[in-house]
Formats: sequence, structure tokens, C-alpha cells
Amino acid sequence: MRDLLLKSGYTIDGVRERLGDVAATALSREELVPALRATRELDPLAVLIRHFWLGVEVPDELVPAELAPLRGYHVQPWGDDGYLISDRKVRPGDAPLRPDHVVGAGGASANLAQLASRRPVERALDLGTGCGVQVLSLAERATDIVATDLNPRAIELAKLSWELSGVSGVDTRVGSLFEPVDGELFDLVVSNPPFVISPARRFTYREAGGDSFCRDLVRQAPRYLNPGGQAHFLANWTHVEGEDWRDRVGGWLGETGCDGWVVERDVQDPAEYVELWLRDAAEQGTPAYTELYDRWLGWFEEQKIEAIGFGWISMRQAESLDPVVRVERMTHQVQLPVGDYVDQVLDGIALAHRLDDLDTARLRVAEGVLDERIGLPGAEDPSRIVLRQTRGLMRSTDVGTVEAALAGVCDGELALGPLLNVIAELVGGDRVDAEQLRPLIAEGYFTV
Repeated sequence: MRDLLLKSGYTIDGVRERLGDVAATALSREELVPALRATRELDPLAVLIRHFWLGVEVPDELVPAELAPLRGYHVQPWGDDGYLISDRKVRPGDAPLRPDHVVGAGGASANLAQLASRRPVERALDLGTGCGVQVLSLAERATDIVATDLNPRAIELAKLSWELSGVSGVDTRVGSLFEPVDGELFDLVVSNPPFVISPARRFTYREAGGDSFCRDLVRQAPRYLNPGGQAHFLANWTHVEGEDWRDRVGGWLGETGCDGWVVERDVQDPAEYVELWLRDAAEQGTPAYTELYDRWLGWFEEQKIEAIGFGWISMRQAESLDPVVRVERMTHQVQLPVGDYVDQVLDGIALAHRLDDLDTARLRVAEGVLDERIGLPGAEDPSRIVLRQTRGLMRSTDVGTVEAALAGVCDGELALGPLLNVIAELVGGDRVDAEQLRPLIAEGYFTV
């Protein structure tokens, strides 16, 4: 099967080239017409695209006999030469989703794959493997991989995904949360859990009631991490009336002993959120749509939920009595994959928290940081000075003349205290307290 798919050009690049930019972009909006037009001539590649990607029936005789076991499934090229097997995407007019529906890979799957640390590890766990997408990334850097799922059908389709992708040796287990790996330790744990917040648990792959499932995932994870081990999760969380969401989600990590980093990438009001997930199950236009919509909104009102956040949670087993957790909202574009530098982000958060005497620290400005001056033409002094990161998290922040001067001279050679003394003399102002620089260290502008 794998050889036939590859020889037919049924790969990410092959499909993009055949469809063209317009049709590929339309598909991201779940619009099929441009892709159907691009595949009207039923050559072998067009047949595969129509049947296995678009979910359009084609004459039996056009589907190669070798691929007959895959008929009726969504076969999705992934990465350089990988494949994912899942149930077909449901669209308006299709039969309702089965409760044990196995969803294919989408934007959330890609986000998690790009978030997880890329450092080589001995043991990795993909908790809630679904169609097996995360294992394709983990196989590049983990010696041993365990994959679990509550849904036995997901495990079966994931095994087929891995076989088609040339991945072997994955240890699969059926069960919820960490039950299948009780007592075991891992260097890396990843999970794209059933994070949809809803009053009913209709579909195994996406719903687990409120945000307590994600909370429990975070709280239990440290017991399964080796020293220095990391866990990376996607999650949804509620914004509850009278509560700060940062305190809510930060509290999940507060007693874990792990250093943590929580990032809210998007936030939706209740109506937007309900509409998104009713569309996900192709329930718009059905007789039950209005009833489901109304019941869901009513439940949000009962729970005093004002909005729902989506983002990622990263944890590192610090085995510390004084762990540090950073919670922030970050909606701008960042450099991908985050996994290439997530270790440095966690290092910076921990460093800013644990440096005892900043005056003796030998800081250096991080690579890729620019100093931007903004002011009226001809003005002697700028009205704003901005430090801007050109790589990684691409942050920017307004700073004063002292911080800007420090960024221009600190190279790890001299201690921070003497440098601040010299800068104070040069600019003619009071010496800046080194403690004020901790936020800039935590955000990656300075390091050691």
C-alpha cells in the first residue's frame, strides 16, 4: 500500500501541486468545489485525492486492488512520507458521527507537533493518540514510544497509520488518562486530549465535560516524568465570571513541582465556541442544531462561563520546592516549530526566577534582539525605545534608556552590577535596580 501511494504521488507535495494554491486554500475552509474541478480528469492521483482525501466515491474499478482495505477511510499524507488513517470527515448532509469516531489530523495536531521539544529522548508517551499523528513526530527522536487511547478503534487505525508510514515498535495500550502506564516514567509526554468544553460527552475524541479533564491531565503528569522530563499539552479552559483565567489555569500547575509555561493563543465567546464545534460535527442545518445550540449556551450560563480560551501547556520536571509557572496570552505569530527552542524558553523562565544575586550575574543579550528607536524626525531623543526579538517568540517590549544601553553592551564578560553602575553614570540618572530586569530575562531578551 505504501509503495503504491508514494509511486502515485499521493504525498503532501504531490497533492498540493495537483490541486494548486486556490483549491488547497479552499480546502482549508472545507470548500471542495475547487479541488473537485482540479481532479475532474480521473488519472491515478486524482482518484486517490478524490476518494481518500475529499471523501468522494469513485468507481470501484479505478481504486487499485491493493488499496481496497482502505476504502471508506480518510487517508491523509503527513510530513515527508507519512500517512494517517482516520474516519472520513463529516460534512453537512452526512450521517451523524459515531460515538467512537476517529478524527484525522488538523490544525491542533500540527500545533502540538510543533510545540513539543525536539531534543532526543529515551522514552516518550503519546497520551490519547487518536489516528497516531504525534507518534510520526516522536519516532524521529524517541527510542521507545508508548501510545494510549480510550477508544480501541483509534488504536487500530493508528497502527495502520504507523505501518503505512514505516514506523514500527510502538507499544499501544487502551485506557483513560495515565491508567495504562501507571508506575512508569517518561522523558517526554504529549497529548492532544478531548478538550472541548460542553455539557454532554457525545464524542470520545473531543469532549470530556468541563475543563477538569485538562486540569487532571496537568496535575497527574508530574508523577510520570523523569527528572528533567517534559510534558506538552493542548487545552481549553474556561473564563469564569469573577475569576482571572490566569489564576485558574496557573493553579493547575501550582502544586505539581514542575516549572510550567501556559500560553493562551485564542479566546472565544460562548456563541462562537458552540458554533465552531457544532460545525465540526456538521450539525449546522440539522433539526437538532437549534436545540443543541440553546442547551450548550444555557449550560455556559449556569456555569457562569464568559469565554473559552485555547492554548498550550508545557511542563518540565524540576523536582523543586520552589517551581515557577508563567501564564500569558500570546496571539501574535511566533517562529515555528516552537519545539526547536521551547527548552530555551523554559530555561529563561526558570533562570529569571532562580538567580539569587542579579548584580553578580553575567548576562548577555539574546541572539536576534533588535533595538528600535522611534521619534520625530530631527529629535535629539527618541519618544520610544523598543527591544524586538526577530526569532523565537518574536516578542517586543518598550524599555528605558538604561535597559537599551545594557542590551548594547552586555556580552557575558562583566557582572551586571558594575555594568549598571557605569550606565547610570553615562546617562546621568539613578542606577537601575537589577531586580527590574527579571521580566526581560524571563521573556528571553537576556540570558547567561
